[in-house]
Amino acid sequence: MKYLALEKELDKGNRQRIESLLESEARRVYELYLQGIIRECYFSKEGHNAIIIMECKNKKEAFNTLKTLPLVEENIIEFQLFTLLPYSGLDRFFNKH
Repeated sequence: MKYLALEKELDKGNRQRIESLLESEARRVYELYLQGIIRECYFSKEGHNAIIIMECKNKKEAFNTLKTLPLVEENIIEFQLFTLLPYSGLDRFFNKH
């Protein structure tokens, strides 16, 4: 199943502390990318928040995977998760009576 994860910043806190986690965050994202879990990863222009497209068996697995990111573990960010379904709107062209 495909999921869209949108980052929400929880704690701007100590910038030095956050910056100390960024390399390990990038490393973990890369590991998940190599495993085929994270398929795409972006930053929004507005707010510089992470937007992740991921592939997991179910929503629980997706949430648990996101919890392994260092910035999530440290309660600096969290993610809102959306299940993505195939677009069925094109059926309107083919199912005319």
